Amino acid sequence: MNRPGARPAIGLLAALALAKGLLHAALSGRYGYFRDELYFLDCGRHLDWGYVDHAPVIGLFARAALALGGSLPALRVFPAVAGAALVFLAGAIAFRLGGGAFAQGLTALATLVAPVYLGTDSILSMNAFEPLCWMGCAYVLIRIVQTEDSRYWLLFGLFAGLGLENKHSTAFFGIAAAAAILASPLRRELVRPWIWAGGALALLLFLPNALWQWRHGFPTLEDLRNVARSGKNVLLGPVDFVTQQIVLMHPLLFPLWLGGLVSLCAGRLKRYRVLGFTYVALFALFFAMKAKNYYLVPIYPMLLAAGAVAWEARLEAWRAKPERLWPKAVTAGLIAAGGLITAPLVLPLLPPERYLAYQKALGVTPPKTEVGHRGALPQIFGDQFGWPELVAEVAAIYHSLTPDEQSRTTIFANNYGEAGAINLFGPRYGLPRAISGHQTYFLWGPGNAPSDLVIVLQDRRERLEELCASVEKRGEHLHPWGMGEENQSIYLCRGLKMDFPTLWPQVKKWN
Repeated sequence: MNRPGARPAIGLLAALALAKGLLHAALSGRYGYFRDELYFLDCGRHLDWGYVDHAPVIGLFARAALALGGSLPALRVFPAVAGAALVFLAGAIAFRLGGGAFAQGLTALATLVAPVYLGTDSILSMNAFEPLCWMGCAYVLIRIVQTEDSRYWLLFGLFAGLGLENKHSTAFFGIAAAAAILASPLRRELVRPWIWAGGALALLLFLPNALWQWRHGFPTLEDLRNVARSGKNVLLGPVDFVTQQIVLMHPLLFPLWLGGLVSLCAGRLKRYRVLGFTYVALFALFFAMKAKNYYLVPIYPMLLAAGAVAWEARLEAWRAKPERLWPKAVTAGLIAAGGLITAPLVLPLLPPERYLAYQKALGVTPPKTEVGHRGALPQIFGDQFGWPELVAEVAAIYHSLTPDEQSRTTIFANNYGEAGAINLFGPRYGLPRAISGHQTYFLWGPGNAPSDLVIVLQDRRERLEELCASVEKRGEHLHPWGMGEENQSIYLCRGLKMDFPTLWPQVKKWN
């Protein structure tokens, strides 16, 4: 329960949340559309209860962005709001753990400056909303411990169900939470009906996507199996996995969240050990699965909150007089200064040339999560460059054809970034919509795409010569700041030897 006289620092938390939202809004159009955002916009044009490689909620946000005009500010207002809400919620968790204004503000500040949240909240992705759902569950667990009101499990089920509809990895959070409940005094709830009602609510909310998966042969599982077989992801050993958690969250925040974990598991906050046990279980689960380094990051705000509460209590135990604010000021100042130093590494604050110089000056090399990604900039930035130029190059090829040839031409993209870029920027050039076999584009199919002439992006000439009567290289995409794998030839193929409906099973690419 909260300590006597403790109050929620609503004004302070709201100010920090607003600062977070305004920061992302101000930078939303600084670079360009991220590769996945281009794909999500097409998902928004094809609303459904599921997609090959992700859950359905992101499509709703993309559709809303399209309704607002589809611009970068319209697209990125949603992750900015989610990031601001997370800052406020993290502070509220600190309050519920017994923290005063300092602990609440410190938690919110730490959540604001954490590099991984600054990066993920700057683009539209499921990752911007996942921490909100997980921390909503954590907040509810705290209230269940404090009030012993089992009806709160319905709210837990609501957050968990929405989390599953946002990103399937919420299922692993649920597994870890279940293990933690069994290992903590909350296992008493298992004999009461409300926890099962909450679980049923989560499953009910997830049911539409589960049915979609079943109707389509569980494509997400097939996609994950393909990724595992391909060796696409960077595999981390124990030391690297832990080290990258520290880097993603910021090295200065490591003592804070580690102290929070210790406090939850065996310290002054052990009453809430279910939270600490959840982290330990999830860490072990993700490490055993060889998951990407960022899969664990949605859980850290609750550890930051616990650490801030423990640090506040430690300062008070040292009998620092209320008017002696320097220990608190130094703590907040160090975290703020550290955040300012690392912010240019994850936010589009600098032009690419100055970014590289800044990165070199700091001696920092951002960790890769996928083996095949290469480029001068880290992926979060590199995948925001080159798309308009690529579409302009395709348009030049298309308009070099006669009007009759144009009417018989299809644009085929080999990945969803290219397809999404054609479909977003192409209308200004009068281009037809692109088709692709990558991810959910495969399920959307070729429609009535003509097969006389095909402009093909990112493919091997040898393969195209097997499928077409003639193959001509008509362009070469090269962008110095884009991802290296996009710097490839553009081909014009004539006389496809089979129509697209017949060819379609061969172009399926789920990875």
